[in-house]
Amino acid sequence: MADNRNSCFLEAAVSFLIGTATGFVLGILFAPASGAETRKKIQDSAVKTGEKAKESYEKVAKEAEKAIAVVRQKTAEGIDTIKDFVEKKKSEILKKPAESEPAKK
Repeated sequence: MADNRNSCFLEAAVSFLIGTATGFVLGILFAPASGAETRKKIQDSAVKTGEKAKESYEKVAKEAEKAIAVVRQKTAEGIDTIKDFVEKKKSEILKKPAESEPAKK
């Protein structure tokens, strides 16, 4: 469930960043400016887009770490429950032969 949510968030973030970068570059290319100014604007845009991508990645990574911690906790709880169940059944099985043996005279 969390994996699907992270995947959707990542897809949306990447789509947003690609759209933003594309729009910015197209706006710069069609705006009247010298070549040096245009290159500078594209470079600045690339840096900003990279920073946004890094921030998005960090958010997804933090969410993934949280999800992994939850899975580990739930797995440990499940293992403990299974161990308790096995021990209970084991003690029941060990008690049955002693109870079912007829008393010797």
